[in-house]
Formats: sequence, C-alpha cells, structure tokens
Amino acid sequence: MSLHLIKLCVGCDTVEELEAWHAARGGRDWRVHTRQTPKRAEELMGGGSLYRVFKGSVLCRQTILDVVTVGEGQAKRCEIVLGPELVRVSPAPRRPFQGWRYLTPEAAPVDLSTGDQAEPVPIELASRLRELGAW
Repeated sequence: MSLHLIKLCVGCDTVEELEAWHAARGGRDWRVHTRQTPKRAEELMGGGSLYRVFKGSVLCRQTILDVVTVGEGQAKRCEIVLGPELVRVSPAPRRPFQGWRYLTPEAAPVDLSTGDQAEPVPIELASRLRELGAW
C-alpha cells in the first residue's frame, strides 16, 4: 500500500493557473522543493502521489517519481520529482497547514471520472455538492 503527500499550492488559485505557471517556466520536469526529506520516502515511491490544496480544497494530484536529497549541511534540502500529468480529484476541503503532510490512501480524494460517456464535473459544482453533503 502506497503513501501520499499533501501540500498547499501557494500562488495559484486553480489547477489551470498551475499548468500555465509550469508552461511559462519552459515545461521542465515538475519538482517540489522542501527543507525536510520525508522519513517515509520509500513508501511514497511505491505509487504515491502529491495532492495539492488550492484555496481550501484538494483539487489535483501528481504521481511521485522520486525523492532526492540535495546539498549538505545548512544548504541541505529535498526535491520531490513528480510525473507530468495533473490528475483532477474530487474536491475535498482541507484547512491550512505549513509544509507537507502524509496522506493515507483511505483519506485520499478519489479521481474525477473523465470517461468517454461523461463530461468531467466542473470543479465549482463538485465543491458545492461536497459542501452540501451530496457528493
């Protein structure tokens, strides 16, 4: 069973803004920089994802490909290498927190359906339905 991380997405209000920001940087590989290397990094690599929180709701995830510690001493930090695909998830409320947190598979939001027969549900509608307890 894999373990996930959850992190606030600061500076972007929507998944589209995050995609545009990444494209403006030249579309290089996705990396998240943190000060601390997760102690349970091996568990993250077995199919774990980084879930992103936008303005109080978890809206998307990316597969974690690698967790790399770079530098030494005071300059030591961690880079989390992510897969290129942003997968939309069912909006889930989340209170503000600092840094990142572990997220168990049971607590992780489910992926939104993007099957042939149905259009994906707009994020605003999904969020409102979740607030009302209908989702």
